[in-house]
Amino acid sequence: MLEKFNYDNKIVRNFAIATVIWGLVGMLVGLLVALQLFKPEMNLGNQYTTFGRIRPLHTNAVIFAFVGNGIFMGVYYSLQRLLKARMFSDKLSSIHFWGWQLIIVAAAITLPLGLTTSHEYAELEWPIDIAITLIWVVFGINMFGTIIKRRERHMYVAIWFYIATFVTVAVLHIVNSFQLPISAFKSYYLYAGVQDALVQWWYGHNAVAFFLTTPYLGMMYYFLPKMSQRPVYSYKLSILHFWSLIFIYIWAGPHHLLYSSLPDWAQSLGVAFSIMLIAPSWGGMINGLLTLRGAWDKVREDTNLKFMVVGITAYGMSTFEGPMLSLKQVNAIAHFTDWIVAHVHVGALGWNGFLTFAILYWLIPRIYKTEIFSKKLVAFHFWIGTLGILFYAIPMYLSGFLQGLMWKEFTPEGLLKYPNFLETTLQLLPMHIFRSIGGTLYLTGVIVMTYNLIKTAKSGKLVADEPAEAMALEPAYAPSSSEKTWHRSLERKPMTFLVLSLIVILIGGMVEMMPTFMISSNIPTIASVKPYTPLELQGRDLYIREGCVNCHSQMVRPFRSETERYGEYSKAGEFVYDHPFLWGSKRTGPDLHREGGKYSNAWQYNHLMDPTSMSPGSIMPAYDWLGEQTLDTTTTVAKINAMRTLGVPYAPLYEQQANSDLKKQAEGIVASLAKDNIKISSDKEIIAIIAYLQRLGTDIKVGNVALTPSK
Repeated sequence: MLEKFNYDNKIVRNFAIATVIWGLVGMLVGLLVALQLFKPEMNLGNQYTTFGRIRPLHTNAVIFAFVGNGIFMGVYYSLQRLLKARMFSDKLSSIHFWGWQLIIVAAAITLPLGLTTSHEYAELEWPIDIAITLIWVVFGINMFGTIIKRRERHMYVAIWFYIATFVTVAVLHIVNSFQLPISAFKSYYLYAGVQDALVQWWYGHNAVAFFLTTPYLGMMYYFLPKMSQRPVYSYKLSILHFWSLIFIYIWAGPHHLLYSSLPDWAQSLGVAFSIMLIAPSWGGMINGLLTLRGAWDKVREDTNLKFMVVGITAYGMSTFEGPMLSLKQVNAIAHFTDWIVAHVHVGALGWNGFLTFAILYWLIPRIYKTEIFSKKLVAFHFWIGTLGILFYAIPMYLSGFLQGLMWKEFTPEGLLKYPNFLETTLQLLPMHIFRSIGGTLYLTGVIVMTYNLIKTAKSGKLVADEPAEAMALEPAYAPSSSEKTWHRSLERKPMTFLVLSLIVILIGGMVEMMPTFMISSNIPTIASVKPYTPLELQGRDLYIREGCVNCHSQMVRPFRSETERYGEYSKAGEFVYDHPFLWGSKRTGPDLHREGGKYSNAWQYNHLMDPTSMSPGSIMPAYDWLGEQTLDTTTTVAKINAMRTLGVPYAPLYEQQANSDLKKQAEGIVASLAKDNIKISSDKEIIAIIAYLQRLGTDIKVGNVALTPSK
């Protein structure tokens, strides 16, 4: 018997609008970030729009606002139709939508204020992390409630990817968000140093895997057959693709930490699984492109399919390049360079961007029961977007190759050919200009799309409740002989599917993390490494606030080129009190792990106040507000207590004299500055930053005096 019901298109429309708006915002911030890398005054002369603070705003806006809303738009549209059921709860849909937008607004407010954890792609502080968890649970309840009340017996391949996305993102977010709050918007990670780095890049790599990849593969499996009117090329390949992808992907995170202080066995595991990852990744690309067999004539005529083909091809390119970059010989040149920026943006602009645009162009006319306003504008968007990707990626590849090779080049006499880091930076400026041109072209296409979609919506009327009908699901069901395979059986059991997916994705993370946390020999301690002094701890938090980790690494790798440029390579035991770790992932400026004692306090002061006075041609902005703002010492006691809770060996009751020691050390720095005719109060933030910079890397040279309470 046929049952009549309605699909909820209003929630799809809402997420579509949010996708477009946040896409414009995120890309505009990205352009502002790009401009600052050759014209630092584009920080608009204030602390809230510097590269260090708005770079994470750009990544969060593009990943979680633009792509995130795009995922929910595609999932809410396809899930209802694949299951022949309205979403489980309209109220939960609404809570999910508005909750997600409020989280994005909270990120847009807190990140420019410098309220950040510094973990890449997870910079949001603990109250927002809790909100993300709650809203993600709302999404999960709504999705599984819909699956349970479905009128379609089997779960189509797209739904497998949606389930894996839900469960894995939940695990990643929770494990990577274990923090000890010390105030409303300040916390310290429970993990430190090497362990923190492993957890972060287990999260960071798999955020790309299970937020930027698996849900989009699910949408590819739904929307590409719809657009091309062709069935998916291979059902068996989709099974192999799905299970091998979610099992292998979770192991690959350590390839972000090659040649670092991470134990060698963990690095090798990351490399091995990264190489294996090319098989399931290309399995998905091949399944997508071969779905178009017999429909390539449509690709010539249908710009939506052009977007899909270029997007899937970009996915194939970036998932070939990822395993290649995990090879140690390649990683030695590419890591910390613009090569990684190019690699990431081929995936983000091509795969995520172009698939989102194709879905928007296909979906909006259907829920508004109209035709697209202008096919010529769609074609214009495709070509200018493609041109934008090329203008972005090619200069960044050239820039990355140039960086990696210049850093490593020696003269015939055995000396570094380019000992001054700035020599490399100045060579890259033309490529950064071209990159910003590419970003402008890409953004222009999105603006044109926005106009086209608004005109399309105005020419029709939203069918908020789209009538549909389907046969009710029979409670008693005997599978036919063609359905008696283990996987066909599994496709009828959503909760079993959920649990099995959870087990598959937990294996890799547990194998990598448990030995690193439980076997002390993985992180050999160094007796001379002592806790940060109160002033250094405050300075470190200011370093985090200003986003310095976005431009400077703190990880000297065991290469001759790096030890000659920076000093002794970094040891695991040096980071045992670092909550969070600050190894960085990009060197826009030089590595700072051996910065302590390299320059005078006066040099550090002048470099922060006016970088070009110490380094002519520098693209680092001036941090003059650090010399004006008073250091907040009311948090010192809470910070010392929190660190002790996390295992940092401050002596009992040391917090009672912490601010006294802080003041004494600050006055010492002020006295040394006065000798160079620099007059400044000891309570300014810049003094704490200088104290932290002068501490970096000095532990293996000479041990600090033990911190004990006064009698």
